[in-house]
Amino acid sequence: MRAQLQHVADGVHLVRGHHVNWVILKDGDAVTLIDTGYPGDREGLLESLAAVGSSPEAVAAVLITHAHNDHLGSAEYLRAAHGTPVLLHPAEVPHARRDFLQQCSIGDVVRNAWRPGVVPWAAHVIKVGGIEQHPVVKPEPFAAGDALDLPGRPVPVHTPGHTDGHCVYHLPEAGVVISGDALVTGHATSRVRGPQMLHGFFHHETERAVTSLDLIAGLEGDVLLPGHGPLYEGPVRAAVERARDRAS
Repeated sequence: MRAQLQHVADGVHLVRGHHVNWVILKDGDAVTLIDTGYPGDREGLLESLAAVGSSPEAVAAVLITHAHNDHLGSAEYLRAAHGTPVLLHPAEVPHARRDFLQQCSIGDVVRNAWRPGVVPWAAHVIKVGGIEQHPVVKPEPFAAGDALDLPGRPVPVHTPGHTDGHCVYHLPEAGVVISGDALVTGHATSRVRGPQMLHGFFHHETERAVTSLDLIAGLEGDVLLPGHGPLYEGPVRAAVERARDRAS
């Protein structure tokens, strides 16, 4: 499967890989890469950079929503091969180093194997390197709260629950919210389409993840770019309400 590139707004591109998304923010020749897909998405990741007229050497930084294997897959590769800074919320930095792991376990998958799609999803995860560990040797924290001095000027918003340091990224001028796994629009383990939360076993702390929806609802925007599923067009607050209703 080839990665699918979608132009969202001026300088903003959503890329859909193997059941996971990443985002490219382009400003002139430089780009910010938000998430990197599974390890098995590397070829698609590099192709997507070329498709927007960029290259790994032009990546000013990799921003990570959270340090799960399907979002961190090629971050260390870019850091080691090209010197690209890998930036996360301070609480997520030790997770990226793999000082600890806040990710669903094999036991979680087995206990939820009765759910539609879980077994095929688990097989796919193995195929694309999702159980491999590719820790970032030198992840760096950013200062949350203000726009980062990077292409696209993303504003990190700490939304803990899925992991301790999960962040969404807000692009106020474009009206775009990049929501990672705090709010998705589809998943291989879900029969639901549209704004939703992942199954509880994917979250480190489900109650905190639900509470963090309030933070997302407070962001102005009419385009949602999730970590899983297609782009959502409509008020972000309405997307949150739909997800909250489904979660309840």
